[in-house]
Amino acid sequence: MREDDVYLLPAGLVAGEQAAAAVIGGHGWPIADGALAFTSAGLIWREGGEAWIALAPYAELVNWAEAEGEEMARHVGRTVRRIGGKRRPWAGLSLERPRIMGVVNATPDSFSDGGRNLVAQTAIANALAMVESGADIIDVGGESTRPGAQPVPVDEEINRVLPIITALAEWNVTVSIDTRHAPVMEAAMAAGAKIINDVTALEGAGAVQVAAKTGAAVIVMHMQGQPQTMQADPRYACAPLEVYDYLAARVAACEAGGISRERIMVDPGIGFGKNLSHNAQILATLPLLHGLGCPVLLAASRKTFVSQLSQGEPPTQRLPGTLAAHLAGLNAGVQALRVHDVAETVQALKVWRALSAAG
Repeated sequence: MREDDVYLLPAGLVAGEQAAAAVIGGHGWPIADGALAFTSAGLIWREGGEAWIALAPYAELVNWAEAEGEEMARHVGRTVRRIGGKRRPWAGLSLERPRIMGVVNATPDSFSDGGRNLVAQTAIANALAMVESGADIIDVGGESTRPGAQPVPVDEEINRVLPIITALAEWNVTVSIDTRHAPVMEAAMAAGAKIINDVTALEGAGAVQVAAKTGAAVIVMHMQGQPQTMQADPRYACAPLEVYDYLAARVAACEAGGISRERIMVDPGIGFGKNLSHNAQILATLPLLHGLGCPVLLAASRKTFVSQLSQGEPPTQRLPGTLAAHLAGLNAGVQALRVHDVAETVQALKVWRALSAAG
């Protein structure tokens, strides 16, 4: 078994006093130096074109790695340190608690709020209401990337988002620009945005260079294909591992381009080139992503898979299912949630934090 083919999936997650006791007793390890710890791990490896998993208590995992030899011990040790390492402040925000990102799409065709924020003053008012409700970040987008969406000219995208970003920056709101185009990124950062949220993981021409030059915090997301066709027939041999590998490669590319790892947040891209089974597999293995050593964003808000798992509700009626998915994400240790329903998510987060602290 080669170390490059071995992945660690933190399991047996506990919180509060239980987490502290597990770490102190040598029976567990922290998740991002926070309130959660894992007490066992899924050892995942590829063999014969398939992925296999074996579950072991944390202490046995360490002993196994050492018995496999120096290279495996080094690989497992490095991954464990990345899982447990403290996540530094990101975009000026401490990650000692999960952060809420509110969605403001200045588009006519976004899948859930399309047309709601086309007028800049309306978008600004809606964004400030989200901040008042507890949003830590406002994610402003001027081009829909829903399945089947058509591209928007760059100048039009800039015209849609710039007045909103400028106004919110004057209110000292932490703003994220949701775009895949380097000229939009650069204009948004000049207007006061602090974060670049890119569904193409900064693969576009000039994107890494703009992010590096401006000092932006970045969110790199996994997407199979392009928005126009990504849901036609997505296929994976093992969706969680392929998402992990892609994000690991993009983190490395960002670092090579001058963006430090502490500025990078990763997003598995729920609903972007993935069917119901793929989304479920990724959500069930979210702790795997902590091995990248980056904070993790979960953006499941009002996604189609919620409807597929329930009664076929339209986007605006998917709040209960969204909260279920996002609470599962919190239990997996994600550091940020991208949401349409801020007040409801903030309330759920407060209850989750209180119960976790009491563990």
